[in-house]
Amino acid sequence: MSPLHAIPDWAAAAVALLLVLGATIVFIGALGLMRLRTFYQRMHGPAITVTLGTGSILLASVVYFTAAQARPVVHEAIIAAFVMATAPVVSMMIMRAAVYRDLRAGRADAGATAGEVYRLPAGE
Repeated sequence: MSPLHAIPDWAAAAVALLLVLGATIVFIGALGLMRLRTFYQRMHGPAITVTLGTGSILLASVVYFTAAQARPVVHEAIIAAFVMATAPVVSMMIMRAAVYRDLRAGRADAGATAGEVYRLPAGE
């Protein structure tokens, strides 16, 4: 008997749905990373999809192992909470570092000054 036959049909359907959903979200994020032109545009795809895609895949793992072992398995839930808490913060810090790098280099055309949120110092 294979391990796949050890879980109920409802759990197998939930795992399959969550895996397909997570893989689709991660694939869309990868396409965004590949297709967008500037650094600031490229950061949006992975910043959002890492959180949602990884969360879906880890939730599928929680459902599978909880159903297969007939006991609550929370290891993946702890990993998912850590990823969901840190991925957006890391993305924001990378984008903020790029903005300050562009401002210090005086690159007004890099996108850091779009929307006039950040401004180049006077005289540059």
